Amino acid sequence: MAKKEKSEYIIQAVSHALDLLEQFHDEVDELGVTELSKRLKLHKNNVFRLLATLESRNYIEQNKVTENYRLGLKTLELGQTFIKQMGLLRQSRPVLEALVKECNETTYVAILKEFHIVYLDVVETDLTVRVVPRVGARLPAYCTAAGKVQIAYMTDEELENYLPTKEMKRYTPKTVTDREELKKHLKVIAEQGYAIDDEEMDVGVKCVGAPIRDYTRRIIGAVSISGPSMRFTDERLEKELIPLVIRSGEEISHKLGYHK
Repeated sequence: MAKKEKSEYIIQAVSHALDLLEQFHDEVDELGVTELSKRLKLHKNNVFRLLATLESRNYIEQNKVTENYRLGLKTLELGQTFIKQMGLLRQSRPVLEALVKECNETTYVAILKEFHIVYLDVVETDLTVRVVPRVGARLPAYCTAAGKVQIAYMTDEELENYLPTKEMKRYTPKTVTDREELKKHLKVIAEQGYAIDDEEMDVGVKCVGAPIRDYTRRIIGAVSISGPSMRFTDERLEKELIPLVIRSGEEISHKLGYHK
């Protein structure tokens, strides 16, 4: 007996219900029965029955003021479950390992926590001279590549509220502590899509970082490469390390559902 194609097992009513849910995307947050009927090419009565079923399970809810329908909380719960299952750490680890094989420098994934970055994971180089891993450590965002590349995409208002109200600490002679100078620097980072820590946190250490985005296009972290400044020459940064870190950021982002 020939094996049936999976398409032969499709339940039409379930397919219609999923088609209905998929109408709510981008800027479309509410739709009425008539509009849904047109979009789905289904009779209003059928659309109403689909809505009633989905509403009973909290996948759809009705706005009592407009009488239009919108996505319910259950869809958010499913989305959150997906995010956890396809989490940043799980998706980034293979990329970090591949990145180290290509450049043989220490690589990190970091997130923002208040005005600091926290390194979540690291894959070390096997070279004798290396940067000491700082997994779990909190470092200032304004003088690290992984931090700057995340705050660079904030609006002026967000950045003003985000920057510490007190004077920013100078860690090395190269640390940028002037707020206006930092803002100009961050605008350049946002335009180019990567950030460099040029011995701004530690003397003798350089770092290059790129943003990681999720399926909502929001920046949720950064991937970075760190090493001794003697190995991070301008030429190597431009020809090798910057393209690698940008590509790695895009790869992790793609794994998390981001599409340009």
